[in-house]
Amino acid sequence: MTDREQLLDELRPVSFAIAYRMLGSISEAEDIVQETLLRLHGALESGEQIHSPRAFVATITARLAINELRSARARREQYVGEWLPEPIITDGDDDPARHAEMADSLSLAMLVLLESLSPEQRAVLLLHDVFDYDYAQIAQIIGKSQDNVRQLATRARRQIEKRRPRFQTTREQREELAQRFFAAAERGDLAGLEALLAHDVELTGDGGGKVPALARPLRGRSRVARTLIDSLLFGSRPRGASLRPVEVNGAPGALYLDAQQQLIAVVALDVVGGQIRGISSIVNPDKLAHLGPVGDLTSLLKSRDQTSDPEAGI
Repeated sequence: MTDREQLLDELRPVSFAIAYRMLGSISEAEDIVQETLLRLHGALESGEQIHSPRAFVATITARLAINELRSARARREQYVGEWLPEPIITDGDDDPARHAEMADSLSLAMLVLLESLSPEQRAVLLLHDVFDYDYAQIAQIIGKSQDNVRQLATRARRQIEKRRPRFQTTREQREELAQRFFAAAERGDLAGLEALLAHDVELTGDGGGKVPALARPLRGRSRVARTLIDSLLFGSRPRGASLRPVEVNGAPGALYLDAQQQLIAVVALDVVGGQIRGISSIVNPDKLAHLGPVGDLTSLLKSRDQTSDPEAGI
């Protein structure tokens, strides 16, 4: 590997970390990473003096992601059902997501909240609060004054903090709570499950119109707990299907596998203040294909002979 190839290889994760958090899409982020590294390669080939390749990559990635996010929003308005980010499995990952701020910015719950921001607000918040760029650097990246950048950051931070309370929960506490959650759900322990859920817990499913899923989020401890216990994931699981605990986007979660070990769903938990505040279930096969072979959810539902509610429980 040449020095230039090694440099590009080292900067690839830097670009992906920004692009994925901006877009919540693996495929869109990878396209931006590829374009960014091609531009860096071209600049170096032409003899351009680049004092900081890392800053060059961050700048190009952020600008491309802002443009992509504008067009992606139009597509997401046409999305069937609830839109959730494409999940990534972070088990054993040495990504800087181990840092608390990095991990929180990677969670599905945070990525969904970031969707409520403008593309520029999202870029400023991530670059400053997560990637430690100062306002002067960010102003150059997005082409605005430092005062405008500070205003964007303040408004974005206020909007996020209003909707996402800040509580310190250790990784060990989250994992222990997740173990109790999955055990209670698989036992059908309704009271035990309700005790782990926040009163305003939200269950969200993303089928993208490709497979059956919850048409809209369910809210409330009792309603969510009963739905989970009656679901394909837990109480009504077909023979041979299993849940494999994993870390999803830096948070506790699980892979739901059929009898052939094909992926049916990715489940992620949002733990806040010692309780489970959100549960995300991603079953859209287009959002699972990057993780391995995908099974047939529709066939599983038929084999379970579920006739009362074709959208229940995944």
